[in-house]
Amino acid sequence: MNRAAAREPLPGNPYTPQSGDVSIRVEHYDLALKYRMQNNRLSGTATLSLRATVPLTAFALDLVGLRVSKVAVRGDKQARFKQSDRKLKITLSKPVEAGAAITLEVVYEGAPRPRRSRWGTIGWEELEDGIIVASQPTGAPTWFPCNDHPADKASYRIQVSVDSNYDVVATGSLRSRRSAGGLTTWVYEEGAPTASYLVTLQIGRYRREDVQLAGVDGHLHYPTALARRVGTDLADVSRMMETFELTFGPYPFDSYAVIVTADDLEIPLEAQGMAIFGANQIDGARGQERLVAHELAHQWFGNSVGVGGWQHIWLNEGFACYAEWIWAEASGAESADQLARHYWRSLSALPQDLLLGDPGAADMFDDRVYKRGALTLHALRLTVGDSAFFEILTSWTVEKRFSVASTAEFIEHAAAVVPDAPLQELFDAWLYQLALPDLPSAVRAKVTRLLR
Repeated sequence: MNRAAAREPLPGNPYTPQSGDVSIRVEHYDLALKYRMQNNRLSGTATLSLRATVPLTAFALDLVGLRVSKVAVRGDKQARFKQSDRKLKITLSKPVEAGAAITLEVVYEGAPRPRRSRWGTIGWEELEDGIIVASQPTGAPTWFPCNDHPADKASYRIQVSVDSNYDVVATGSLRSRRSAGGLTTWVYEEGAPTASYLVTLQIGRYRREDVQLAGVDGHLHYPTALARRVGTDLADVSRMMETFELTFGPYPFDSYAVIVTADDLEIPLEAQGMAIFGANQIDGARGQERLVAHELAHQWFGNSVGVGGWQHIWLNEGFACYAEWIWAEASGAESADQLARHYWRSLSALPQDLLLGDPGAADMFDDRVYKRGALTLHALRLTVGDSAFFEILTSWTVEKRFSVASTAEFIEHAAAVVPDAPLQELFDAWLYQLALPDLPSAVRAKVTRLLR
């Protein structure tokens, strides 16, 4: 994201209107945390470097379930704060202009817990013997004060002190680890712009295995008892990485980590530069291989190229779902076209009452968003052919790297790559009409199989 864009007000947030403050953008978070496992006690100091995007005298951060004891604004000793159940409001003693830099320190503590939402409980959650953070879409405030807007990306430094018999995996690269007095302090840093919901912290008894994934540094973290299952189910991640770099462009981050918890999880989770799976999703028989591909693909679609608002969620989930089909095709299983026609038949039997381009907050994680989003991409592929289709995807990930995007921007981008194709009619039908369109003919489009 360029400097000019970083100082513009954030876009509206209609699906989660109570989260985030569009009048500020956070540039960096420095989190210094101490966590006691035995009594679920978190204490922290968060230092935020942010910038006003409009003239302001007050702004708000999101924080849920934790109590603030101190807020200090650099250069403003008269600044005040007030906390409600969802917000931390900071009032400055004098107005600041648009573009002004603000640095503040927030000291807080409490017993973190997940927050209830229309999408279930999200955020910080205790496992049987550890911690998992799963924040999509509004769970980040359960463990640190933040501007919880999907378009507000920042860099992070995360320092966590825990009992020395536990391991910590957090967003970013591990910079240091030191032990004293029964506690070990881990420091992770993430320089790539990261949305708050994609920042994660995982605490457990993990073995770390460093691997190479088609030239990308990889790190596997898992309970020793699951070593065989992990070795089987994640054996092809390097080939997935190679396939997705061919089809989506270079992997956008410095490394890729996979965490497997000892607990079962309802669904796997993506985070910046990593994916988290439950023991039930790593079964030793590659029974959930499509999910391994799905979470890896999110590093391009959702993490590097984020969404400016949750109404554009198909740009995350539809693309990651289509990556499952691309991997199936590349690995010698069913072709993307076979899978597309299978899921088209499934969707045709379901209610036709979801608008993919604006599904509504209640339905943004509906499986029809995933499948119809993938079908939209397949319809595009069938219309323009493989060469143009993959040029659209690879140039998109390069152009929008570390930024955020909207559906309108993707339509404009595709039209610029293939100016003579009838794409407006295609996108209108798939994104903005309720009825499920027919797929174009696979024979006419000459869909080719990817390299194995």
